[in-house]
Amino acid sequence: MSDDEKGVADAGKASGRVDPLGTNSEIGRKLRQYYDELVSDDVPDRFAQLLSQLEGAETSRKEG
Repeated sequence: MSDDEKGVADAGKASGRVDPLGTNSEIGRKLRQYYDELVSDDVPDRFAQLLSQLEGAETSRKEG
């Protein structure tokens, strides 16, 4: 275990809770933050138009 991992484990013990994932929890938090920011971004109008056209083409293809 590295010194950083020991520090994280010691911090968890001091706070009364043990993080079973250790340093992986921090990675998970960072990924979740990045994902949340990405999902909250608006879809560009041109991309939304292209998706709408694709959906319309698929619907007409299924009907015909």
